[in-house]
Amino acid sequence: MNSPPLRLFTFAAPSRFYQLMGWSIPWFWALTAALTAAGLYVGFFVAPVDATQGNAYRIIFVHVPASWMSMVLYLVMAFWAGIGWAFNARMASMLARAIAPTGALFTFLALWTGALWGKPTWGAWWVWDARITTELILLFLYLGYIALVNAIDDVRRADQAGALLALVGSINVPIIYFSVKWWNTLHQGASISITKAPSMAHTMLLGMLLMALAFWAYSFAVVFTRARAVVIERESRTAWVAELLQRRMPS
Repeated sequence: MNSPPLRLFTFAAPSRFYQLMGWSIPWFWALTAALTAAGLYVGFFVAPVDATQGNAYRIIFVHVPASWMSMVLYLVMAFWAGIGWAFNARMASMLARAIAPTGALFTFLALWTGALWGKPTWGAWWVWDARITTELILLFLYLGYIALVNAIDDVRRADQAGALLALVGSINVPIIYFSVKWWNTLHQGASISITKAPSMAHTMLLGMLLMALAFWAYSFAVVFTRARAVVIERESRTAWVAELLQRRMPS
């Protein structure tokens, strides 16, 4: 007897997605540990010393992937928030809420490591550079979304208001990306581009990509863990959550 085909919206139900997240979280934590160890080893011990910046450049192995994640996670958050708003999809709205704190963390990490890089490179912890300023605006958008959805008691209205803010704020992401081309900034141009070969040593590129993958794995692990908590909180009155909590209670 053939098994039934996997439908597109099989995991749209919070109960099914909760189970999927629970199964996948340990694997993502294992990937995070392995990729972080490999990325830091390549970046700090294998990659050569930069000819102009010396060892100070090694902060890019954390700074650049964190910057990538700050922008990508915002777009993912805005996407799921928009799906939740347009189709009244509960799980999509819950995912958007779970993504926001992790996106804010990576944005803060990008700004902080940028300051550590800027001091020896530019001679200042902070400058009102176009990319830095728009990245700071991104942090405020994350924090604004978190504050907004938590300030409104009605969950549905909170999801709708948060989705509107997230979708409008997504215009800031391409501004961040193209800021080095549109304005005269202190930031160097992109070292990695789809249209041309990377302008860095292969070991430098390898270390950066390993750290980017590590941050992706970390994001999945943390977002899924947080999403499971949101699911339990918002679905607390459903039968499947009551049954789940009953099984967890000590006999």
